[in-house]
Amino acid sequence: MFAPTVAIANTPEESLKSEGFSLPAPVKPIANYVTWRRAGNILYLSGHGACEGKSVLGKLGQDVTIEQGYDAAQRVGLCALATIKEATGDLSTVKQVLQITGMVNATDDFTGHSLVINGFSDIFVTAFGDDGKAARAAVGMSSLPGNMAVEVSAVIELKGS
Repeated sequence: MFAPTVAIANTPEESLKSEGFSLPAPVKPIANYVTWRRAGNILYLSGHGACEGKSVLGKLGQDVTIEQGYDAAQRVGLCALATIKEATGDLSTVKQVLQITGMVNATDDFTGHSLVINGFSDIFVTAFGDDGKAARAAVGMSSLPGNMAVEVSAVIELKGS
């Protein structure tokens, strides 16, 4: 699995690029909601799958391995970063990541939820260094929309007001 490099002097996008990652086009809502909402300097991200129709499908513990789930969560993380950039114009406006809620489509006996959601967390640490570490939940779900393996929502604090 991927071990994130902590960003120091680079912009978030430079840090991602140095690790071989690039941002996809941001996702568009598929129902009656918005992908983000800003209140002052707090940015709320709706639940995300991967952008560009690249969500890994299936159930952890049945169709999808932990490694595939980790990769799925990385893709979701890149999509969430694309949404942050769309919302703010610049990933450098992120002060810190406050909360991550990771949902894993899993069998009843699957217990590796945190290992899967590490894929999302590791991408955010690559982009933002220690400011990308957040309070986090990694929970199992009996199903997710479109049979996605992973869905994640997040709360971000932005610089300034």
